[in-house]
Amino acid sequence: MRLTSLKLESLRDLYLEELRDLYSAENQLIAALPKMAEAASDQHLKQAFLDHLEQTKTHAARLERIFETLGLKPTGETCQAMEGLVKEGAQMIKAHGDAVVRDSGLIGAAQRVEHYEMAGYGTARSLAERLGEDEAADLLQETLDEEGEADHLLTEIAGVLVPVAA
Repeated sequence: MRLTSLKLESLRDLYLEELRDLYSAENQLIAALPKMAEAASDQHLKQAFLDHLEQTKTHAARLERIFETLGLKPTGETCQAMEGLVKEGAQMIKAHGDAVVRDSGLIGAAQRVEHYEMAGYGTARSLAERLGEDEAADLLQETLDEEGEADHLLTEIAGVLVPVAA
């Protein structure tokens, strides 16, 4: 929850806000992914969550690297959007019923997370480019590409997991 009023005087202010939001989101996801992996019944889905956990740790480290080059700390406010998305995922984790249906719900929750992250990384990358932060823009694009790949993999798993209804 934001404890201070958001003040955006420049594109750099917005850029830093986006980076802090992403850093908070990644750290929330680092905490959530092991629970999602444990809840998944399908082995491919379980492994996808575990693999993405390692990738997410790399994403957070990239953001730390960007902040280091800026001479700033990555900490700040909590990403409220990710907080809500993680809560929705937690509802799927606790759900009772058919394992395939629950796995499908976990995939949906994870894809909502990926889409949120892709929007954030795309914005941050564009701002970095406009501010002449070329190295940061490259790192953000690398993460954006990986988030897209994760989303694509989840779509593939969903297609195998849930065959078309007869």
